[in-house]
Amino acid sequence: MSSNQNHIPADPFNPVSALSDEQKEADSRRFPLLSAIDSPEDLRKLPVEKLPEVCSEIRSFLIDRLSNNPGHFASSMGSVEIITALHYVFNTPDDHLVFDVGHQAYSHKLLTGRRDAFATQRTLGGLSGFPNPDESKYDSFIAGHAGNSISAALGMAIADKMTPGHEKRKTVALIGDASISNGLAFEGLNNASNNPNDLLIILNDNEMSIDDNVGALHAYLSELTTSERYNRLRYNIYQKFREKGLIGDAGKRRLLRFNNAMKSLISGDQNIFEGLNIRYFGPFDGHDVQKVVKVLKEIKDMTGPRILHLRTLKGKGFPNAEKDPTTWHAPGLFDPSTGERHKKNEPDSPLLWQQVFGNTMVELADMDNRVVGITAAMPSGTSMGILMSQRPGRGFDVGISEGHAVTFAGGLASGGKRPFVAIYSSFLQRAYDNVIHDVAIQGLPVTFCIDRAGVVGEDGVTHHGLYDLVYLRCIPGMRIASPADEETLRNLMFSQLEEEGPLAVRYPRGKATSPDWKTPMKRIPSGKGRMIRETENPQAMIMTVGPALHDALKASDILESDGIRVEVADMIWVKPLDEELLRRAMQYPLIVTVEDGAVTGGFGSAVSEWLTDHDYKGKIIRMGVPDKWVHQGKVAELKELCGYDAAAIVSKIKEVL
Repeated sequence: MSSNQNHIPADPFNPVSALSDEQKEADSRRFPLLSAIDSPEDLRKLPVEKLPEVCSEIRSFLIDRLSNNPGHFASSMGSVEIITALHYVFNTPDDHLVFDVGHQAYSHKLLTGRRDAFATQRTLGGLSGFPNPDESKYDSFIAGHAGNSISAALGMAIADKMTPGHEKRKTVALIGDASISNGLAFEGLNNASNNPNDLLIILNDNEMSIDDNVGALHAYLSELTTSERYNRLRYNIYQKFREKGLIGDAGKRRLLRFNNAMKSLISGDQNIFEGLNIRYFGPFDGHDVQKVVKVLKEIKDMTGPRILHLRTLKGKGFPNAEKDPTTWHAPGLFDPSTGERHKKNEPDSPLLWQQVFGNTMVELADMDNRVVGITAAMPSGTSMGILMSQRPGRGFDVGISEGHAVTFAGGLASGGKRPFVAIYSSFLQRAYDNVIHDVAIQGLPVTFCIDRAGVVGEDGVTHHGLYDLVYLRCIPGMRIASPADEETLRNLMFSQLEEEGPLAVRYPRGKATSPDWKTPMKRIPSGKGRMIRETENPQAMIMTVGPALHDALKASDILESDGIRVEVADMIWVKPLDEELLRRAMQYPLIVTVEDGAVTGGFGSAVSEWLTDHDYKGKIIRMGVPDKWVHQGKVAELKELCGYDAAAIVSKIKEVL
């Protein structure tokens, strides 16, 4: 476990029961079996015939709690039986259960001692929305991005084989059908077939990711079948050969390949997993918990890597979620009895940043036939789906494959197109090599539209977009901008139609600034910012990028009321910097930079480097996210904790002036 001194808040996982004694008593009446389960050991004391009832109570509990404290709903509803069966059959936490992404892990939390604290999930200082080893010994590995479970679980399985006393431990990777198409998952599968291990991979096939699955592998999984009887017969024959000393580990893989080849010849089908020498079982009904328990017990002690294919229904047990799992991936507040989602009636409310982006993409596509859009399994999350639906053939969803998305964009750009790649900041980290090698080195005109930049709130440490400015700023030829309002976002996107080389435009999660978002677009020159607030005889300048401008303006109002005069500049550009504004700032004794991102190596660092190179003699204060991990909470709470909201800006300036 990592040290809490590297985290914000200092003690991020210390949730206590959020329930009163009366609420606990009510729960014990409504959920009698679940309320008696404080660990998987308690679950394993129940007869297997009671497990369907446990699963039913878990679903009712999730509906009740998530209707009031939103989270990832449909995925967790669909995985109840699988997780219950895994904890029933395997000796967790001694045996490892490794989640992929973690959207489906709520049942896991309920069965591992976090039931009464579940009401704190995704809140400041409460439970994380994802598995995290800092939170519980039952969380074997952190989960937040897709595709890593097989590689991580394989490492654990091999580590146990190499450690005296741990050789009999079991390791299970639970991965969804969308995640298994990720390149990292394929790398893990390939390595699993080439190293001695006993890894069990559970493929949770619900034919959905967040949006509809795409790609040939999804279609393949939809049709894949195999014979349970055949698998059992083959296993029994192998065991008899082994007992008689007729085959050892060295010959096992040769026999496996021979069996797979014979099966393919007889059936006319080639199983992709068995083609990798990974035993395949299934598909089975993933909602028949007693059947899943039976199958798991049958294959639990088998040696060698194997995969169990289970079919499930995303949103299982809640009709609205079953019919529309995309909307119910994270539905927000809802009425548990009717399924009606609570929507704020704000007709004049600003659009979300992503919606401004999506609508602007349609306008740009109509202006320029070179414009195309790319997203990695997030057409609704990024609003690239607006372009895809309104201008078919101009937008591409490549699945959970961020690296491929970037290289694909590079190929399109080299063919004369103007690709706009919409990826969450946190997920773009996975494509860093591709950004450098397949776009930047060639100077290709790819626009990276970096959604969810900055602190994103309740999704927490795996999803905050804090590092894009840092990891992109050092790339030669990369231009980087961050708009403070939707008008600037639109202008930056429009300007790229006539620019050469790559551009990164970062913008936050949530609502933009004005209902009047559809402004006429005009060109913004690279490296040109703007003065937002000027004053006579200023004592300091606050320089911002992105929505941090609004906190700076609030701070300047407070400071002015206290007789302290400051100017405020919206720099817009992190690279290249506006040197004219920097020279203007050099005349003041204090310069404060504010950014919604990592303060180490980000915008403030860029300004400090320039000022140092030009012999600035005044004081520089850099404000942003400090060099610590930031967990879940509301955006305003996290900005206050990290010390770069309006109040913190006022306090810092008053300390100096």
